[in-house]
Amino acid sequence: MPRIDRGGTMVAMLPIARRSLLTVAALCGIGAARRSAAAQSDADFANLARYADDNRRLIAAGHHGGIVFLGDSITEGWGALRPAVFGANRINRGISGQTSAQMLVRMMPDVVALRPQALHLMAGTNDVGAFGPDAPDRLAANLTAICQIAHANGIAVLLASVPPTDALPWQPGLETVGPIRRINRWIAAEAPRLAARMIDYTPVLATPAGAMRPGMAGDGVHPTADGFAAMETVLLPVLRELGL
Repeated sequence: MPRIDRGGTMVAMLPIARRSLLTVAALCGIGAARRSAAAQSDADFANLARYADDNRRLIAAGHHGGIVFLGDSITEGWGALRPAVFGANRINRGISGQTSAQMLVRMMPDVVALRPQALHLMAGTNDVGAFGPDAPDRLAANLTAICQIAHANGIAVLLASVPPTDALPWQPGLETVGPIRRINRWIAAEAPRLAARMIDYTPVLATPAGAMRPGMAGDGVHPTADGFAAMETVLLPVLRELGL
């Protein structure tokens, strides 16, 4: 069973998750990081405002079915670099810098309210950045809760592996390979219990040492268009099988 810290994982994560947003400056510049941190402030910890207008539009139009992609900057970047993969029935709900705790808060407005058939959930990179070796236990609790919410609302879950990286540019020196491998072993072992289907991107992205393969990610973390194309060789056959 996943371990949940005293007071609840989400409560414990809130102040650290906010601080971790500021480290986006390493990639995006100080100004962009401050705007990102302001958007995901204590008043809107999960940045619920980000997709609120589009969610209202879809709900008013009677949207149902298809699949929602819930995730962080990797999911968000997938939509930006490979937009043809997404559309009316493949809705992208990625937000840069988010941890699994923030995604858990977003489940009702950004996923359940849209009445999808399925959820593609990719989380973990920012959990590792915020919590290092403690990330697997915290992430396990949140992934479990997200899957439970999905199934309670008739939504199938595709639970993605955490993409490989041997270094986070905004957290120099942080050990990433061990925690990511531990998380992915947990996903592989627990997905059946959670009635989820694991989507394992590791074989097409990772080197034997646990880094991103050359050309798959410009910064060693965020996939390039070629990296996403490699991921699609894993995912798209599953989506076709499910009629998505």
